[in-house]
Amino acid sequence: MLPPRHWAALVMTAMAATVSLTAQAASPLDLSAAVVMAPGVKGPEAAAVDMLVDEVRKRTGVAWSQVAVAPDAPARIVITHAIGRPEGYRLTTRLQGQRTVLTIEGNDSRGVLFGIGHLLRTLSMTPGHIVLDQPLNLSTSPDQPVRGHQIGYRYKNNTYDAWTLPQFEQQIRDLAVFGANAVQLIAPASDDEPSSPLFPAPALETTLGIARLLDKYGLDCDLFYPEMRQDYADPATVAAELAAFEDLVRRFPHLHAVYVPGGDPGHTPPDLLFPLLERQARILRRYHPGAQLWVSGQGFDQAHYEAFYRLLARRPAWLTGVFFGPQSRDPLPRQRARIPRAYPIQFYPDIGHTLHAQFPVPHWDPAFALLEGREPINPRPRDETLIFRHFASLTAGFVTYSEGVNDDVNKVLWTRLGWNAATPPEETLRDYARYFLGGAEGEQLAALIPALERNWTGPIKDNSGIAATLQAFQGLKERPGLKDNWRFESLLYRAIYDAYAQARAGAEARREAQALDALAQVSARDSRDAMAAATAALAQPDDGETGRLRDQLFDLAGRLYAHVGLQLSVTLYGASGVERGANLDRVDTGLNDRVWLIRRFADIAQLPDETARQARLAEIVTWRQPVPGSLYDDLGDPAHEPHLVRGKAYSQDPELYDSAIDGIADRTPDDGWRRSWITYAETLYERPIHLRYRHLDPKRHYTLRVTYAGEDYALPMRLMANGGIEIHAALPRPANPATLDFDIPQRATRGGRLDLEWTRPPGLGGGGRGHQVAEAWLIPRP
Repeated sequence: MLPPRHWAALVMTAMAATVSLTAQAASPLDLSAAVVMAPGVKGPEAAAVDMLVDEVRKRTGVAWSQVAVAPDAPARIVITHAIGRPEGYRLTTRLQGQRTVLTIEGNDSRGVLFGIGHLLRTLSMTPGHIVLDQPLNLSTSPDQPVRGHQIGYRYKNNTYDAWTLPQFEQQIRDLAVFGANAVQLIAPASDDEPSSPLFPAPALETTLGIARLLDKYGLDCDLFYPEMRQDYADPATVAAELAAFEDLVRRFPHLHAVYVPGGDPGHTPPDLLFPLLERQARILRRYHPGAQLWVSGQGFDQAHYEAFYRLLARRPAWLTGVFFGPQSRDPLPRQRARIPRAYPIQFYPDIGHTLHAQFPVPHWDPAFALLEGREPINPRPRDETLIFRHFASLTAGFVTYSEGVNDDVNKVLWTRLGWNAATPPEETLRDYARYFLGGAEGEQLAALIPALERNWTGPIKDNSGIAATLQAFQGLKERPGLKDNWRFESLLYRAIYDAYAQARAGAEARREAQALDALAQVSARDSRDAMAAATAALAQPDDGETGRLRDQLFDLAGRLYAHVGLQLSVTLYGASGVERGANLDRVDTGLNDRVWLIRRFADIAQLPDETARQARLAEIVTWRQPVPGSLYDDLGDPAHEPHLVRGKAYSQDPELYDSAIDGIADRTPDDGWRRSWITYAETLYERPIHLRYRHLDPKRHYTLRVTYAGEDYALPMRLMANGGIEIHAALPRPANPATLDFDIPQRATRGGRLDLEWTRPPGLGGGGRGHQVAEAWLIPRP
């Protein structure tokens, strides 16, 4: 090694010949004629260099040459090594005479890959031109050690089961460009069908092919392995499980980690699960020395969590750590407090779903929920950034739960936040738009992605931004750089669907209002005439513009299936179910009570007496106000639940453990349910559903009328007033829906105040749901 004074002399000589470009940030650098110098690269580093050259060529048509010695070229990209934190890199841009030299120094092979990714997402690339808008002079390394995403090659997801290995390789590249270092594959045997009609190749063959691709790029290959057999107390079942596990893991070229959920799916109590995992750990490390094993407490009830903590307190050496995912009754802070610090906790966040999920969209308008559903195209830059930062101090990395490409933007947001939690979402979106959407449109699209999230904020009828967002997207769709770009098509599909939902919701509300107006005139006309007028009002068609938006959705759905395999319809594109992203099949869903009303009219028309018919129609008109002074909540509709106590703000409780949730049943108004029965308020685990009334008349008696409705699964609920007066004991729901009346003792309202709380049986596990109230009336008696 040279003495320090010799190093100093060499540095001074180099500085005399090389001028840093930091001070010339305003001058873009043309790299169109650059060459790539990467002497001695091999293995994953060679794959990274090939990725650089290939991705530039795809976007520009320019084929950068790879050379071994410095040529007489106007720009050089030099790829070399440095010393520093794992996966980190340094980028420097300098002038040597009239030549630009951009150096990527990776601290290791992944540092080379991620440094190349940084350059790729920073370049402005258009056909024939490659420009670096400003010099790169930085050194960086990741905050979190694991930045991964789940890819499930299975029937249930909305995209991946239609993909070939070249498509998976492109996805791996796209994730790596933004700094992802792991992909978690789902074992072929899970809570799913063994095959998909869309599979281009068998599940195991493709899963192992993806594993080989991850080896190619030097990224972690992880396996999500649920224990799906029925009874692990049976030695024969355990033996069969161990044999199947060994047969699977031995086939992988490399496994970095195996993740076993306690549930979701699976159902194994900790006292049986831990001995099984210990034996699986030995098998795993026989074939993959040093492989990690992680476990979660998903689905456990309170007793099983106590057993889980007790077993962890013994500090089994075969266990690497715990991961925290959906359907965990103990929140992450509680788990971190109870789990020995020797075990890190990884996050397994659901970034793909909007309702019935770990992170529901807060206060979501029911029109969006009914039409766009649980798994729509869902960029959520504000919410995902909030969620990440809320939990980051408790976790040692993450692997996101995803079912396809509907959450593509969210994957990139999580990846960048895992590298640096302070990264503003606006910066990530600029890189996303520049790299994936390209050209001059990138900046504009980066600003439009948050507009899609804002489309879902507040009541749909009042959101003037929806039309403006669609107009901006429509203005870009003919740009050559966006033609056949599935990412742009998916964003455009969302913008159109939001506008379509707004148009439909407004029209459906007007039709129902006209129908109720006709019924309200029944005292001045024959009841049958009133029902005919109401039926005619409900039958009015959508206008031409709404029809054109609908046609555009069908056109884009076909393009998205052709371009990326996104399955927006069960019947047209082979989606596994409507809830799995196939919201094209919900496009004509009713958004008012038309079907329920028509069925009621049919029943009422059979009554022989005009007075009786008019009385029944009056009940429909006065549904929300059966008597003057009634207090009504359409629970689950954020705009019509004034007495619901919401709990903590979303920023403090993004999983809604301590907050009321606006939910929606797996029904539509086309099934003959009133819309007010489909929406419901729910809470998780032991948190009560709480309605609060103030300024009541202390001299009046009140009746509580309540509709219990929601999902087909339900738990008995107990209703208490003011914390100590039982209105009804634990009551199984007698039907779905069921509307019941209960007397409120006058002593409960003597002070002019009333608090009602519904609770479910304590200590249960699973997803914490099944605790739902759809409507509530507090009705003063005469």
